[in-house]
This record gives sequence, structure tokens and C-alpha cells, in this order.
Amino acid sequence: MSQTYIADLKDHVGKEVTLKGWLYKRRSSGKIHFLVVRDGTGLAQGVVPKNDVSEEVFERCKTIAQESAIVVRGTVAEDDRAPGGFELRLSDVEVVHAAAEYPITPKEHSTGFLMSHRHLWLRSSKQHAVLRVRGAVIRAIRDFFDDRGFLLVDAPVFTPNACEGTTTLFETKYFDDRAYLTQSGQLYMEAAAMAHGKVYCFGPAFRAEKSKTRRHLTEFWMVEPEVAYAELDDVMDLAEGLVCSIAERVLDRCQEELKTLERDVSRLEAVKAPFPRLHYDDAVKLLNDKGNDFEWGGDFGAPDETLISEQYDRPVLVHRFPAAIKAFYMKPDPENEKASLSVDVLAPEGYGEIVGGGQRADDLEFLERKIEEHGLPQDAFEWYLDLRRYGSVPHGGFGLGLERTVAWMCGVEHLRECIPFPRMLYKIYP
Repeated sequence: MSQTYIADLKDHVGKEVTLKGWLYKRRSSGKIHFLVVRDGTGLAQGVVPKNDVSEEVFERCKTIAQESAIVVRGTVAEDDRAPGGFELRLSDVEVVHAAAEYPITPKEHSTGFLMSHRHLWLRSSKQHAVLRVRGAVIRAIRDFFDDRGFLLVDAPVFTPNACEGTTTLFETKYFDDRAYLTQSGQLYMEAAAMAHGKVYCFGPAFRAEKSKTRRHLTEFWMVEPEVAYAELDDVMDLAEGLVCSIAERVLDRCQEELKTLERDVSRLEAVKAPFPRLHYDDAVKLLNDKGNDFEWGGDFGAPDETLISEQYDRPVLVHRFPAAIKAFYMKPDPENEKASLSVDVLAPEGYGEIVGGGQRADDLEFLERKIEEHGLPQDAFEWYLDLRRYGSVPHGGFGLGLERTVAWMCGVEHLRECIPFPRMLYKIYP
């Protein structure tokens, strides 16, 4: 039995097709049943007039439960009133599997209930749309780097050392030793960049942060490019280009999903280069001018990031943060030893930091001193220090958090909706 996907119905107007999917919802008006079918690519309404089908088929349609697996056959017609813009006049409806009473009903459910049924919540229209946007963002990221000659290099998930300190690491037994779940693939990308020039990794990262905010997950995905001979301005240019490319792709490929999510697309259409670039010192002044009693040397919290980003209609790049609040590997600003050649990209609309990075320290003695100051075991970093012993060059890169970016693209409030199965402080089921 041939199968047509709902996304392709526009190519089959006037023809008889077979759809294989699930019953999304059903209603009846006496002599006509209306069945909304989903197949993963979209929604389509099937009309079952009593006079067009056998009595057996018509009676069957009265009792099909929500999310039952069904196969329907009918003729495609354009109809702007129907979901997806097409309607099928059905001639046959087959029940492959009759579902039990579906727990997620049209009534309002608590977030806790929906999270406990995440495996089913994924089927709802808005959750479906979010993951479709996530897929488009992932493809946009890969295309952006692949088209620019970057090599994808997979970083390990088990690591012998921390990238940014040990306080937020998940530790695990590794045979007779111990290992950690990776916080970042950056250090390994630095090694790969010394071999290939332009590289990136794209995979999961883990942070054991005891945070319950809408901006944090304990397991999330991150893309991390690294470029040999890149300085801070090059890193900022690359981050700006990537973010613009993502927004363009989502606007181009995800119009239906954005409509389902009721996203104000004008906010995404404003994401155009150049982005404003704000020195950390000026960001502190901006906060103070807006009535926020913020002292130089501190890191921005969510309210600070929101206040800064509210001044612009597109992302803003804040650069040269205090060295004391950045990782040991960040290169100091030659014009101010208390500052670092670092940058954060803050998304508008209160979505906060989506990119963090900068120029890496390339001096061996400086790094050895920083490792000691941070109380890190030097023997675990000997391989990393080798990169400064054998052909060290200026280089830099950044990490872009996938879920934060997807949340911003979709206009979704919480990151838990931007990953298929979220892991949070008190959430590891299902």
C-alpha cells in the first residue's frame, strides 16, 4: 500500500491518496465525521460523509479514540478552512491500533503532569513545532560551518579534567579511575584547530548546576567552533554570522511552525548584521544609568542581561569581561590586564546569553600560572599545555547553546520545551 505524507498533499490535489498516522482529534455532526489525522509531517482533516462509505466504516469512525493508529484513504481537495489547507474526502478508515484513553486532554494540565508525560506531550501541536524548529536550527548550524570549510570533530563525553572548574561536574567511575561528563568540547577543539585550522564540535554537555531557572538544563547541546589565528574581532564576526544564518533559516523553513507557536516573526526579521558591540565597561554604565546598582567586576545575572538586551532590537555582543570571572584559558586584554578578550552574545526579548567565547591564552607560562591559581591538577592538563609548546598561535572560538537559541527562535519561555527529553535538577523521568 503506497503512502503519501501530509506535507506533500499539495502535489496530489484531485487524486486519491493513503495517509498513515494517528487520530489527532475527532468530531461529528450527525451524518458527517471529521477526523484530523497527523503523520509527523503535519495535520490534515478527513471528511467521512455517511452516504460515501459503508455503514461499517461510518460506525467505526464514531468510536475511534484519540491517538489511535489509523490508515485513511481519500481524495485530496484544497480547503483554506482545514488544518494545513487541504481536506480529504475519505472512502475508507482502517484502525491499526485502538488507543487506550489518552491522558493528555484538551483541558489544562499542570507542567508537572505534562513533564511526566513528556513522551506523549511531544505529539501536541506546539511541542511538535518546537522540535521541528530545533531540527531546522541544527541543520542551519551544520550548514553554516560546513559551507565555510570547518571540519566537524567529535569531542569526547568522558573527560579526565574540568574545562571550567570542578564545582559543576558530574563525576563517574571509570574502571579503576574517575572521569567526568564533559562540560565543553572546547579544549579538544583547540587541539583539533592546531591540526585542521577551522573546526567545530556539536554534541551534549553536562553541568551539575543546582539551578531551577528557566534558562538552565543539566544536559544540553552546544556547538563549539575553534579557529587558528583568530582574534577577538574574528570570533565576534563568526558568532554574528552564525546567529544571523540561524534566524534566516528558521524564517525561511519554519513559517508554519512559527504560526503554530504564535511567534511574532517581526522580532526575528530584525536579526540582521551588524549587531551592536558593547564594551563591558559601557554595559556597566548602561545598567547604572537604568537604575541597576551594578558594580564593575561582577558577572551579569538574568535581570542584568535582560535590561541590556531591552535596549536593542537584535542581539548585542558584550565584550571584554573582567578576567576574574572568566575561565583560566581566556587571554587577557593587552590594554587592561584586569579584562579578558571575551565576548557574550545576548539575545533580545529576555532570552539572555546564547553565545559565550573569546580569544584563548596562547602563552605557556601564563596558562601554567592560571592552572595553579585555579587549583587545577596540572598533570591532567599536560596535553593541553603541549598545544602551547609546539607551534602556539593566537586562536579563539565560542560555544552556542542550542536550547537557548531554539527557545528564542520559538518564543518559548522555558528550555525544558526545547529538548526532546529534558534533564533538570529534579527531573530525569522519562
